[in-house]
Amino acid sequence: MSDLIHPTAVVDPTAELAADVSIGPNAIVGADVVIGEGTELGPGAQVMGPTVLGKHNRVFPHACVGFEPQDLKFSGEVTRLEVGDGNAFREFCTVHRGTGQGGGLTSIGSDNLFMAYSHVAHDCHVGDRTIFSNGGTLAGHVEVHDDAVVGANSAVHQFCRVGRHAYIGGYSVITQDALPFVKTVGHRPAVYGLNKVGLERKGFDSETIKRLDAALRILVRSGLATGSALEKMRAEHSGCPEVDELIEFVASSTRGVIKTLPGGRRSRGGGG
Repeated sequence: MSDLIHPTAVVDPTAELAADVSIGPNAIVGADVVIGEGTELGPGAQVMGPTVLGKHNRVFPHACVGFEPQDLKFSGEVTRLEVGDGNAFREFCTVHRGTGQGGGLTSIGSDNLFMAYSHVAHDCHVGDRTIFSNGGTLAGHVEVHDDAVVGANSAVHQFCRVGRHAYIGGYSVITQDALPFVKTVGHRPAVYGLNKVGLERKGFDSETIKRLDAALRILVRSGLATGSALEKMRAEHSGCPEVDELIEFVASSTRGVIKTLPGGRRSRGGGG
């Protein structure tokens, strides 16, 4: 064993570790795990397979990555977890493999931060540069797109999507798709406008933010049913890539999107 692997760590003989992988005291690496260069497992961290961890990931003490899903339909079929590079899984974070009925794969991109006690369930697909605050939880089959933020102790219902650059406020309950570029907050979630601060921090120019804001107002404040609002958005703001993305996200939703305003006010046509 490498000098970087603590003598109390348990590493399955079938695991494939890059030469510079560091594994702390009492950490466990199970069968069929592949870990890329520069990755660190802290004391008591556990990674089970089949799982692939890319380069320069950090699995903090007592995080559990790659365990079998908490789905009663799971019957031991071979499923996978695939993780990119540069992710941090903080203390007691849990990430589960997929299920046979759900496609067999849970996937996580690169440069994500999963804070303590956050959870990624079976068959979820998480993009790049997302942030899950403490206790942020995904049910099965959820998509979280690039640069989204899931607030502390928030929960996302199975089969929902969280759009790119979305901001989910703390203690929110997301039971429909959360719009990209938008702040969605609350136990009975509502739209609190464009995620302007987040977009500015990520380098979006003022004209793009202005166009997105105008398009969002049509969707949630015009009183139009969703289909009519999308037509108006296309007529007035098509050609802005981000607005086109917002339109496509809404049009492709199968669960409907959250577009309730604070105080429970709704556009005609409801949340779909």
